[in-house]
Amino acid sequence: MAYSEDQIALAAEYALGTLDAEERAEVETMMSTDPSFAAMVQAWEFRLGVLNQMVGSVEPRPEVWDKIRSAVGLSEQPLAQPQAPPVPPQDAPIQAVAAEIAVAPAAPLPEGASQVIRLSARARRWRNVATITSAVAAVLVAMIGAEVYRPELLPDPLRPKARTRVVEVKSSPAAPVPAAQYVAILQRDGGAPAFILTVDGATKHFTVRKVGASAEPGKSFELWLISDKLPRPRSLGVVGAADFTERPVLSAYDSDIINNATYAVTVEQAGGSPDGNPHSAPVFAGKLIEAVPPPATSPTR
Repeated sequence: MAYSEDQIALAAEYALGTLDAEERAEVETMMSTDPSFAAMVQAWEFRLGVLNQMVGSVEPRPEVWDKIRSAVGLSEQPLAQPQAPPVPPQDAPIQAVAAEIAVAPAAPLPEGASQVIRLSARARRWRNVATITSAVAAVLVAMIGAEVYRPELLPDPLRPKARTRVVEVKSSPAAPVPAAQYVAILQRDGGAPAFILTVDGATKHFTVRKVGASAEPGKSFELWLISDKLPRPRSLGVVGAADFTERPVLSAYDSDIINNATYAVTVEQAGGSPDGNPHSAPVFAGKLIEAVPPPATSPTR
């Protein structure tokens, strides 16, 4: 619903508390019959309530209350009222004229005077609204400045809440530390190398490189780990047809077994041993030797 300028001004002055009793009664009647108008009054109270929060309470001096009580007749010794001086007898005609003026009906206002009074009241009301709006704007500017530069000056309900910001710092991954490298030459009776086995000391991954061996048709080469700490040879898988075969299966064994075991290659049926046991004698074998040592650690000072 659209409201006139006077109605908006009335709502603002009602929230500010500057209306007289008759105007306040008028506003309260409109609020009880018009929910939209009541909401507008509440909006003004919300805006102007900031002014109250920015001002602390002040306790008046005791003599102020004494003067107020005396002025309203609540004091035990009310203020003495000034007595009118006695009227000499010769002023009796003047008193009679004054009495007639007092009881005479008020003369009607000149034409246009009521319009002037209404315009004056409207101007006064809008001056009050302009003052209120300027004060609210000034308070908001002051609050914004205090919130940015001096938040401790604001009352507790108006202080900005602390914000927690989580910052993720990504660091470059550390360079991998080189590990010792082990190599075994798998050959037959000291002959030419058939396979080269390389083992990484850190990851325990191994790589088999085919050098001079070729499987018969329908057969497969299978690699085995043989150790006196194990009850039987353990299969490390079939050597693939490519030049390099890489596997991680050595990670299941400790370093002592890996470094001291014998690595052997047998000829099995296509696809490898069906039961996990070698079915022929090793044709190529060898043991690991350290080819690249681990990096030296600096002495502790």
